[in-house]
Amino acid sequence: MTPVKHLSISINRPPAEVYAWAGNPLNLPQWAAGLARSQVSPDGDSWQVQAPFGRVRLRFAPANDFGVMDHDVELETGEVVHNPMRVVPNGTGSEFIFTLIRQPGMTDAQFEADAQAVAADLQTLKRLLEAQS
Repeated sequence: MTPVKHLSISINRPPAEVYAWAGNPLNLPQWAAGLARSQVSPDGDSWQVQAPFGRVRLRFAPANDFGVMDHDVELETGEVVHNPMRVVPNGTGSEFIFTLIRQPGMTDAQFEADAQAVAADLQTLKRLLEAQS
């Protein structure tokens, strides 16, 4: 087993709204700078996007009533990185949870930098969604 970090943020919006907006791959460039730096393009059952670390293919969990937004990121090398992501109710709002799994060969500094990038993306998501109220 490898180390993980559970990064979460409270968002003052109903879970269904958070799930619908954050789960739409076309919205990724607005909030997920660590993953999507360009337009997201559909490609069959997946999506193509230019990430900071190269062109990637994204595959998301099918739409569901449980707030599960897990997604796989297929790198140019063919390596696939699984990213568990959830929206759960928190009172009248939501808790958005991203589980960051340390990848093989990743240094402590790289893992921490990755965690900081995810945390920044979650702050952006919160700001954008709460501004919609």
